[in-house]
Amino acid sequence: MIEKIKRKMRKYISQSLRDITLGVANNGNLNNKILIQNGKIWSSLLKEKNIETLNDAEFKVFSQWGDDGIIQYLINHLSIENKSFIEFGVEDYQEANTRFLLVNDNWSGLVLDGSSENILKIKKDEIFWKYDLRVKNAFITAENINEIIKEEGIEGEIGILHIDIDGNDYWIWKALEVVDPIIMIVEYNSVFGSKRAITIPYSDDFYRFKAHYSGLYAGASLKALCDLAEKKGYDFIGCNSAGNNAYFVKKGYCKDLKILDPETGYIESKFRESRDENGKLNYKRAGDRIDVIRDMPIYNTETNQIEKI
Repeated sequence: MIEKIKRKMRKYISQSLRDITLGVANNGNLNNKILIQNGKIWSSLLKEKNIETLNDAEFKVFSQWGDDGIIQYLINHLSIENKSFIEFGVEDYQEANTRFLLVNDNWSGLVLDGSSENILKIKKDEIFWKYDLRVKNAFITAENINEIIKEEGIEGEIGILHIDIDGNDYWIWKALEVVDPIIMIVEYNSVFGSKRAITIPYSDDFYRFKAHYSGLYAGASLKALCDLAEKKGYDFIGCNSAGNNAYFVKKGYCKDLKILDPETGYIESKFRESRDENGKLNYKRAGDRIDVIRDMPIYNTETNQIEKI
């Protein structure tokens, strides 16, 4: 086993050096070439690794955290015929969960963002002409999400859909009907804990720093998303180790993946992105964050009532 891994490492390192040399000679994006070649090595080594949880598969190429590795593991482990994806809220697509999937595995995709400047940046990136990537400038709401996707000619089964819009994530997934993804990746707010099924009340113009200066008041709890997943026909298989993305697989496709409940699969985030009233980072730690938004209204998805956090 060890010798096999060493041979693979030598092969990919040799290929990496050739590609890097070409990249320098052609004034290519050297950093991206190194990242991609590293990702190819890590992706190959996943086949030799004993994966017991999603965290075991993690590595980062273009994702913010270790989601590139999780996605590589899942697409190679599951039977997915339609190799297409949709990702919401990608900004300029330099840091995104589907970028390595697009480049490494040649999937087709649609990415959406609410900023026209971000969309223009993506169109100017060589990734836009090198790959089958569609981009759309749209502010996504529960009312328009199905029409936005349908306008791009996308309907029915797709491989992956990722929702990360820092706000109405629960409500967007609840409203989504036009596509039927095999893998769903949805951002959850670990500040809401693991026990309650709660989300922000729906507002079609929600913006988290407008709703509360801290930026902590957004999204949904893991339990709320797991309950919704069950209703929509998905199994919960875990979260990334950063504690912000939850993974769901359409029932019947899980093979031998462990199906978890929200209590078991919950991971609390440790990153400290909260702001003070002047908009400056105040680095609130995990145990202190909930107190900042304690008096904000929250929607209980089990009772369908507005409560306090």
